[in-house]
Amino acid sequence: MNSWKKLSSILTTAALLFGCLGTAAADPATNAGTAGTGTTTTPVSGKHITILHTNDTHAHVVANDKEMGFAKLAGIIDQYRAANPNILLLDDGDTVHGTTFATLVNGESIVKVINKLRYDAMVPGNHEFNYGWKHLVELSKEIQFPVLSANIKQTDGTRLFQPYTIKEVDGVKIGIIGLTTPETAYKTNPKNVEGIQFTDPAAEAKAALDEIRSKVDVVVALGHLGQDASSKDTSLKVVKEVPGIDIFIDGHSHTVLEKGLVGDNGTLIASAGEYTKYLGVVDLWVDGGKVIQKQAKLIDSTQAADVQPNAEIAALIASIQKEQEPILKEVVAQTSVDLEGAREKVRAGETNLGDLLTDAMRDVSGADVALTNGGGIRASIKAGTVTKGDIITVLPFGNQIVTLKVKGSDLQAALENGAASYPEPSGGFPQVSGISFKIDTSAAKGSRVHSILIGGKALDPEATYTMATNDFTAVGGDQYTMFAKYPQAGMFGSLDEALIRYIQKAGSTSLQVQADGRIQEAKADGKTSVPATQAVPSAPATTPAPLQEIPQSDSTSAAKPAPVKSAPAKLTPAKSQASKPQQASATAQAANSHVYVVKSGDTLYDISRKHGTTWQQLQQLNKLKNPHRIYPGQKLDLPA
Repeated sequence: MNSWKKLSSILTTAALLFGCLGTAAADPATNAGTAGTGTTTTPVSGKHITILHTNDTHAHVVANDKEMGFAKLAGIIDQYRAANPNILLLDDGDTVHGTTFATLVNGESIVKVINKLRYDAMVPGNHEFNYGWKHLVELSKEIQFPVLSANIKQTDGTRLFQPYTIKEVDGVKIGIIGLTTPETAYKTNPKNVEGIQFTDPAAEAKAALDEIRSKVDVVVALGHLGQDASSKDTSLKVVKEVPGIDIFIDGHSHTVLEKGLVGDNGTLIASAGEYTKYLGVVDLWVDGGKVIQKQAKLIDSTQAADVQPNAEIAALIASIQKEQEPILKEVVAQTSVDLEGAREKVRAGETNLGDLLTDAMRDVSGADVALTNGGGIRASIKAGTVTKGDIITVLPFGNQIVTLKVKGSDLQAALENGAASYPEPSGGFPQVSGISFKIDTSAAKGSRVHSILIGGKALDPEATYTMATNDFTAVGGDQYTMFAKYPQAGMFGSLDEALIRYIQKAGSTSLQVQADGRIQEAKADGKTSVPATQAVPSAPATTPAPLQEIPQSDSTSAAKPAPVKSAPAKLTPAKSQASKPQQASATAQAANSHVYVVKSGDTLYDISRKHGTTWQQLQQLNKLKNPHRIYPGQKLDLPA
């Protein structure tokens, strides 16, 4: 039996490697992502080097449907390393944040995993900054391989990270230049990047390339830039403006390039989608200090179906999950419907989860209206039991709810900003409560929003309204710059806590929430209206930009506008009883008055003030290496 297992493993490895590498190597010219000097089917000469790459994994470490997870990725990587020692493993960012696995411990769990995978380099994406740039610097010290970015600088001009690294593989010197999207300035909370700046990626790439060109045989750009049409700085722009880049490993736009893309100046661009759905593979052949052939492809879960996950990585992930189980398994409610939070839905229309969340924000704050950016909603919730872990996965950023006293004209400008890209998905698309509006897609950007109602009355541009939002948009995130001038009128805790409280407000509940037509697509002349909640068609895997959504109805069968409901969505009580985790936590604390269990949004300073001590005393008593690193569920000893 053991002999058969070994033989089966050998055959699986051979099938994977020859299926993914052999056929392309035999005829690289037939590959749409192939760049080189020859078009014949003769074997390629030179030293064969393989670059394996990941991007936009967003802490999706566990296998789930088409998401392979990090243990399976490690199993594939193991097989490549066994077959060819000339391997580089690179990560293109948006890695240490995105699911509870990461956010409960501020990314430290992901660092442990990627260290075990033995990456050779990574570039920070915009979401690496969600814990603040100073925390990212601390995490980078724990990462056991270079973190690269040539275009992140402090205000005095010094770089936050090294701009490039040079790796030698079988005598071939490979220069790797890191580039981070300047959109980070507003695609994380602006306060997370205070004191640093993001300079022109193309200019910094050129400067770095000029510095290393004579020292290396191959130049690889590791750029978290993407190919979104709405982005100014893209991988396409960089390769056009900077000749001499052999390979560009891309990220940020979650683009799936099955066979790569040959850009300007012959640069091969590779991108592996998102969420561990793919492992990217770039093969190149170098002879006489020159790249003579290069090609890209992807491996997905179907191709790797028979690959065994790496046992060590699987065990590490399981141990971390075990530590987090008590927090994440707390039951919050039951829902009889799916709560829609898919990326392509919340960024391009109203959803029932968007309605529920903004209703919760308005309920806890007592505001006239609530607005949150669709990009802050990171997952859906399936019908059935809703746990605290589900809520945190939907809202992993730990954002706080704040209120602002906003003029009606600025509120209208905010809706124009959020609807500017509609129906194309945008992270700034507004999910709202207490307000309804319509979008005329035929009108010019900045003049598309009309029929704005607040509490059933037309918006008054000169009136002042109390608006609840998150602390990301409140300071100008996702280009809601019109809010940045307003001081905070109040703070009301974190989004996840507010949503849990709102769900529990009616006791044990069965959610029956439907998007109710607060946002509609309609001509300004009052003709056809349809709710801006749309079906998403399947798109080709190679589509570079985010998927566009197609309206459900045509002009002959358009639905009438649904009535606007300014009251929060109703929660229908269920017969079964769900546990109330917050009360249980309070009981547990009461049992031992000298122990405090950290809650979401806590800081050591806040805890010290509540308990009549200082944060320094708490740090010393609990032997905390870094006072900024506390996480929900952590137990802290308090002074007697």
